[in-house]
Amino acid sequence: MKQRDGDPLAGRRRIFRAGLLLLAATQAGVGLWALAAPRSFYDGFPGAGRQWISALGPYDEHLVRDIGSSFTALVVLLVLAAVFLELRLVQAALAAWLVFVIPHFAYHLTTTEAYSLGDNVASLGGFALQIAVPLVLLVLTMRPGEGRSSTRAAKASR
Repeated sequence: MKQRDGDPLAGRRRIFRAGLLLLAATQAGVGLWALAAPRSFYDGFPGAGRQWISALGPYDEHLVRDIGSSFTALVVLLVLAAVFLELRLVQAALAAWLVFVIPHFAYHLTTTEAYSLGDNVASLGGFALQIAVPLVLLVLTMRPGEGRSSTRAAKASR
């Protein structure tokens, strides 16, 4: 990443890279498992004898493979953003992640009766982190007064 004056990523490369790779790492195994072995994923996710997917409804290989490929695609985007650390790519990756994870979290808020208290704490707590990390990183990508100054500059150039 080229460092430019006013670049919000400058001086924070490790933070952004770590955050992006943390998000990617949390989903890489999930996505690849669902994609490569959908029935095993359905029957055994998250592992350790827990069954979070099968508790919610009948098996559908198509949907499990689709979610596996979606997770994997987001992992690729997050890893590329971590490698290149270009401002717009980082912002796009974080925004795409939030578009995915917030509705996923909202759905899981409506299915708490299917799980034990411990499973709900683990699942919903994990989602809270998966929302908090990209939100914090996204805020850190904003330059102070970014929205206002760019609007003023656009008006001044007319």
